[in-house]
Formats: sequence, structure tokens, C-alpha cells
Amino acid sequence: MDKTFNPENIEKARYKEWEDKGYFEASGSGDPYCILLPPPNVTGSLHMGHAFQHTIMDALTRYHRMKGDNTLWQTGTDHAGIATQMVVERQLNAEDKTRHDLGREAFVEKIWEWKAHSGGTITQQMRRLGDSCDWKREAFTMNEDLSKAVTEVFVKLHEEGLIYRGQRLVNWDPVLHTAVSDLEVLNEEEAGFMWHMRYPLADGSGEMIVATTRPETMIGDTGVAVNPEDERYKHLIGKEIKLPLTGRLIPIVGDEHADPEFGTGCVKVTPAHDFNDYEIGKRHNLPMINIFTADAKMNNEVPEKYRGLDRFEARKLIVADLEEQGVLVKVEDHKLKVPRGDRTGAVIEPYLTDQWYVKVEPLAKPAIEAVEKGDIKFVPENWNKTYYQWMYNIQDWCISRQLWWGHRIPAWYDDNGNIYVGRDEAEVRSKHGLADDVALRQDDDVLDTWFSSALWPFATMGWPEETPELNTFVPSSVLVTGFDIIFFWVARMIMMTLKFTGKIPFKEVYITGLIRDEHGDKMSKSKGNVLDPIDLIDGIELETLVEKRTAGMMQPQKAQKIAKRTRSQFPEGIASYGTDALRFTFLAMASTSRDINFDMGRVEGYRNFCNKLWNASRFVLMNTEEADTGKNGGDIELSLADKWILAKFQNTLKDFEKAVSEYRFDIAAQAVYEFTWNQFCDWYLELTKPVLNNDASSEAQKRGTRHTLVNVLEQLLRLMHPFMPFITEEIWQRVAPLTDVKDVTSIMIQQFPQQSADMLDEKALQDVEWMKSFIVGIRNIRGEMDISPNKPVPVLLKNASDEDKRRMKDCDLFLATMARLESVTVLAADEKAPASATALVGEMEVLIPMAGLIDKDAELARINKALEKIEKDYARTEGKLSNESFVSKAPEAVIAKEKAKLDEFKMQMDKLKEQQASIAAL
Repeated sequence: MDKTFNPENIEKARYKEWEDKGYFEASGSGDPYCILLPPPNVTGSLHMGHAFQHTIMDALTRYHRMKGDNTLWQTGTDHAGIATQMVVERQLNAEDKTRHDLGREAFVEKIWEWKAHSGGTITQQMRRLGDSCDWKREAFTMNEDLSKAVTEVFVKLHEEGLIYRGQRLVNWDPVLHTAVSDLEVLNEEEAGFMWHMRYPLADGSGEMIVATTRPETMIGDTGVAVNPEDERYKHLIGKEIKLPLTGRLIPIVGDEHADPEFGTGCVKVTPAHDFNDYEIGKRHNLPMINIFTADAKMNNEVPEKYRGLDRFEARKLIVADLEEQGVLVKVEDHKLKVPRGDRTGAVIEPYLTDQWYVKVEPLAKPAIEAVEKGDIKFVPENWNKTYYQWMYNIQDWCISRQLWWGHRIPAWYDDNGNIYVGRDEAEVRSKHGLADDVALRQDDDVLDTWFSSALWPFATMGWPEETPELNTFVPSSVLVTGFDIIFFWVARMIMMTLKFTGKIPFKEVYITGLIRDEHGDKMSKSKGNVLDPIDLIDGIELETLVEKRTAGMMQPQKAQKIAKRTRSQFPEGIASYGTDALRFTFLAMASTSRDINFDMGRVEGYRNFCNKLWNASRFVLMNTEEADTGKNGGDIELSLADKWILAKFQNTLKDFEKAVSEYRFDIAAQAVYEFTWNQFCDWYLELTKPVLNNDASSEAQKRGTRHTLVNVLEQLLRLMHPFMPFITEEIWQRVAPLTDVKDVTSIMIQQFPQQSADMLDEKALQDVEWMKSFIVGIRNIRGEMDISPNKPVPVLLKNASDEDKRRMKDCDLFLATMARLESVTVLAADEKAPASATALVGEMEVLIPMAGLIDKDAELARINKALEKIEKDYARTEGKLSNESFVSKAPEAVIAKEKAKLDEFKMQMDKLKEQQASIAAL
């Protein structure tokens, strides 16, 4: 093995070997275990959220594969209608062309070309992360087999009356000219205004004051709502208002949506341009007047002077006209949530259009029951409430999008506007008896990408055909996903899978937290705090990182601010940490928390952990590769330390498996870390030296320790493999041939370590813990009294029980070597001890006489000098924190750092004073 661990030298080659040899494919034997990859956008690249969730999925997949399950990680990508169309349209725009110049067929062909050449970025990055999904089964939502499933579902739902075409309000992106889902709308608080206007009663008996944040929509008002219990206005219900600027008469209606406590208590109702108003309009049969075109300009429904104006230009003119006519009462500053398209940044317009819908309520009922009965379990369980909240208030689902890239809706229109739905045009003509000379045109719209994604659990398994995969892997075992798409994806998969297979799509849904930066802020390009997982794996130079974070920013000041922040945070760029360190970081942070603050310090710490494992393995190999490890027979005699580490490993294995079964990857990671670093590396490797390096040890004893060294390490590597696949494979290839393992092709296809009660030697566990306390006690005294670790010391034992004496005898080889004991004397009950430093091991006192070991006066002088320095540092820091000017101006992080320093100085002072008192008492 190389002297140092270098992940760059092993990761790509190891992964290629795994994939080429087909290790990622389901074995076909054992209990089925399946995970569905939430399909990332084909336009996407691996971000921290992906890397986090993929690490969890891969850990589960590798674990169950090693457990002997018939394991499938079904992978694939989503065609991402809007995002992909925008990518290719931007390429055309750079050539001064639009999609309309090409036409629909040629444009879609252009997208397929782009997909073939550039659409595989994220799948290559997934390989870098170690994702062991079955690439031979890679699905794409626009491939022929999935497209067939999409068409089949649409036709069947339409035949049952569960898909229909109707006019309703949708989120409309005026740049993309399409409806978008709520998930594609960003609602962020912005500074705006509230305009208060007079609406005169038609009979001239008074007026009402209404307030709005969108005065341009008033031209589309078809009513004013007041609360029917509001004493100020309930007598006006049924009367009419004369709408300013248009003169149109609109009714006053009583509706509970009007809040008497908000504003004036009077609400203008614009049903065609506000979702709440739309519901009010439906309840009171109000007209719905659309005043905008598809690109959010004023249409012919408005007075002529406003026609053709952009909505925000129209706003200025309308406000000026209201003011001129004395209708405008006042304008107030107002913070409001502005909906913007996540792709375009354009303000989303609630817009009344004809769209295709799924009638969801009949599908929702069995989906609710599946969770209520416990057939599907959410982890953590509290996400049930979110699921129920959405499902009990479910609205019909708008599934059509005004795009060219996607599954084109299988509906055709004749010249009379009749609609025919079928799997293709030939079926439509045959089914409805339409002659060839009857002109038909297919609907131009495509389906929402969430529609095809909703079929993922069964469409990827070959449905509508009856396939072995459909019978074996539906339902899948667990879905790993984020809380933000419980409704958009998880709920719809449950509804669709139950509807078309009669089975649940998955047994458990593990909801992960959201990866945030170290300050708890959401990672976003605009904040300049995004981390690229590939940069953490490979490393990146500072200026390249700065350039990457500021690329495409239109505001120079913002770019400079982000550049400054990046240089401050990463003065030397980002080091190469390797995949295993990054994966272990994610798993160690995978608790049940909703938000996870990513800590670069932990990545560095787990890179050190990889180094520790590497160096420990080199030690094992140096002591075993050219020696007898018992593989070929021979007597084996286990030392106390050997029995102890075997028992410790069994407890670790038990804790690990329990934690994984409960999706507590943080606890599982901690169990692995604690055993590897603190027990195996720091203790056991040291405890092997007294046996291996002692001429008095028998060959059976040495063989027993070597056998334990290689076999515990080999099992530990198998235990760690699901979390850290690359380093474990690399080391295992060297260690496994020295053990009893028969097949040494790859750790990936080895059996996961099995728990064995025979290895749980409780006596060995207790004896070694006693011995460790003894050794630590001696080492602590050496440290406090500044006694060289190489100087043998005499030890006196006070209050030693018979059990203590037995343990002293059984552990004498280890204690003599690791505690560097000169002699051990057991004091009688009434025997007085000389001036000594003391440590406790249970109720037994371990004493080291100080006479001749230290110079009392010199040691007190050393401590006094150190104490004097720390006291000055403490006083200086305390003074800083007492300075009001400093506290008021310094950033919170700086103040926190100074407080931490103060606590550290206090701890050091206390420790020095304890040492001072101990030595003074000698």
C-alpha cells in the first residue's frame, strides 16, 4: 500500500471495474429490496442536496446488496420540459434564431441531439459519488417505453372521466407562455405599495374604500366582497358599485373570505387574476373577465387607452388616472410576497385559460387510506401531517403545459372543436368512425413533467406490460426524498401506482433534511454560498472558485461582495477531500433534523479519518503480510485484547444495524467512527504490540493476534463499505487474501458481517475497560506531573479488591508495556502511602510516589509561569468583551469566537490550579 491515502488514484478505476463487471445489477436471489432514484433533471448537475440524498440511497443499496437481498437501485432522469426547452432555445437565440424558425418537429429533434451530447452531466457526476445504481436499466421519461405508459395512463383516466379539459385559473409565466406548477413559483418578500381607492355606490348613497397591491387588475373587477357579519357593510350586500375608469356596475357580495380586521374590510374581487378571488367568484357566480394577453399585456377587454400596454406600464397610467379623477385616497409602503417563475424571474400571473386537468379527489381517497393504515410509513412520522394536510385539501391537477418538449397530449380536434382522445390518430379515427378526409389536428400542449414522474414506480418496471420486475419490485422498499415534493411527487406516485397496479409504490418514505450553509442559510447562487460536491471531491483553486461563483452576475457590486466572501472563507481554495470523506460527512449529519448546516470542518475531519484507517491498515499489513495469520491452520491462542476487540466489534455491528434500520445514519456513522478510531486504532493496535514484539509469546499467541488483526480489519471494512466504498475496496483487496475469505474479487459482493453471540466475551470487555482506565490514569498523572512517557514508574495500589488483583495478573503484559510500570505494590488496608499522585480505577486508588520522579520546586515554578501567561490572556479577552464599543460593532461570529477563547482560558487556568494544588500537597 502507498504510504499515504490518495483518493484520486483509486476512485475512478474502482468504479469502472464495479460497473464493467455488473456488480450493480440485481442478483435475482434473496428478498427484493428496491430504491427508486428521484429522477434528476436531464439538464441538471449534481448539487449538495442530490449528493446528500444519493449518498443515503447508495449506502442503503450497498448494505442490502451485501445482506444478500435481491437489490435494485432504479435510476434515470427526467426530461424537464421547461428547463430543457430553455437550454436549447438559448442556443438558438445565440444564432439569432427561435424555435419557430425551425418548427416543432425540427426543434424537438434538436433537443434530442442536445440530450445525446450534453444531457449526461449529472449521471457522470453520480458515478463520481459512487452511486451503485443499475445503469443498464437507466430510464428517461421521454424514452419510448415510458412514453407508452404515459399515453396509456392518460387514455384510461380520460375514459373514466378522471381527465377533462376545462377553463380555470393557473400560474402563468408570461415569458415562457405556459402554465407552471406551484413548485416552479418562488414567493419572496419584496417592497411594494398598497393603493387605497374609492368605489362609489351606484345609487349615489356613498362609497367604499378598497385597497390593492395591483391596481392594474381593477379593470377586471366583477365584485366587491365584505364579511356578512361586518356591521359596517352588511346592509350594503346586494347593492352595486360603479367601477371607476370603466363605469361598469358590479355587485357587493357577502363572503367570509373578507376579513373585517384587514385593511378597510372591503375586498375587490378579480376572479380571472387572483386565486382567492377566483373561489369567491365561483361561490357567487361572478363573471370572470380576463384582461391580459399571454405575455401579460392589456387585452381588448380594457378601455382602449390601456390596450397593448405591459401590465406594469398600465399600472402607472391607471394610478395617474385614478389620482386625476380623485378616486385615489392614499398610497402606502407595503411588504408583499411576489410570485416569480424560478426559470425566468418574471412575475407569475394568475391567468384564466383552457387546460387539461386530472380529477384528483377519487384518486386521493385510497392514497390517504394507504398511509392511515400504515401500509406506507413516513420517516420521521411527523411528515404524515403534511401529507394529510395536502391530500384532504386537494384540488384538481392542471397537467397541460404550453411547450414543445414533452409528452404531447394524445387528443385531437376536428374543425368543429370536437375533442377525441386515443393512443394515436389511427385509434381515434377507428374508435369514432372518422373517415380519412375528416381533418384532425393534435393538441399542441404537452403534459406536465410531474405527470410522467408520477408513473415512475411502475413505468420503469415495464408497465403496462406484465414483467418480472413489475411483480418483484413494486412496491419498492423505501423512497428517499425531500419534504418539498411530498405533494408534487410522492403523493401523486401513491395515487397513480394504486390506481394502475393495485399496489402501493413503496413501503416507506424517508424524508431528508435540507442542506444549508454553515450559518444555516439556504444555498443559492445569488448568495454566493453554493458548494459543488465535485469541487469537494477533487478540490478547486481559489480564483477558479471565485470565477465560478460570480459567473453570469449582472451586478458588479454583488459579484465583488461574493468574491470577497469566497476569498475570506477559502483563502487557499478547497482541498481535495475525496468521495469517501464527503459521503461520510453527509451520513454523519443525516439526523431527523429538518435543516442540516454543512460544516467544512467535518469534511476535513473525516478526510483525517480516512487517513487514520489507511495508516492503521498499513500497520496491520506490515505485521501480517509476510507472517502466519492462521489462514492455513495451526493453533490459535487469543489474548485478552483479541477477545475484547472481537466483542467490541460485535457491539458496534449491532448498533450499526439498528441505526440503519431506523434511518439514523448519523448514529450508524458515529458507531463506525468510535470503534475505528478510538477502539481499533488507538487501543487495539497498541495492545497487539506486547504480544507480537515479545519473545516470550508463543507462536500460537502471535498467530492468534495476527489472525484477529486481519479478520477484524476485514470485517470492519465490510461494515464500513456502504458508507465509504472506495477506500474500503482498496484496502480490502490487500487484506482479504490474508483471511478466511474464499472469494476475493470485490468487497461489494461480499456478505455483510453477521452478528455472533459466541464472540461476545463480556469478561474480556469488562477486563479491558478496567485496564484502559488503569493505563489512562497513569498517563494522566504523567501528563499533569510532566513525567516522561518513557520513564518507568513504581505503582502502589490501595483498596484493591480480589477482582482488581486478578485483573492485574491477567493484564500484566499489557500494563507493563503500555503504562511503563517499574513495579506494582498492593498496600495493606492500614498501610500509609508516601506522598503520591493518584488516579481512581473504580474504587481502587492507583498511586505513583513522587519522590525522585519530579523536582517539586521546578515544577511549581513552571506551572506558575504558565498560569501567569494564561491569566493575562484571560484578562485581555475579558476586557474586550466588557467594552461596549467592541461588542456593538463586532460581527456576531467574532464575539462568539472571543467568548469561546475566554471559556478555553478559564478551563486551562482551572487545570493548572489543580496541578499546582496536587504538587504543593506532595
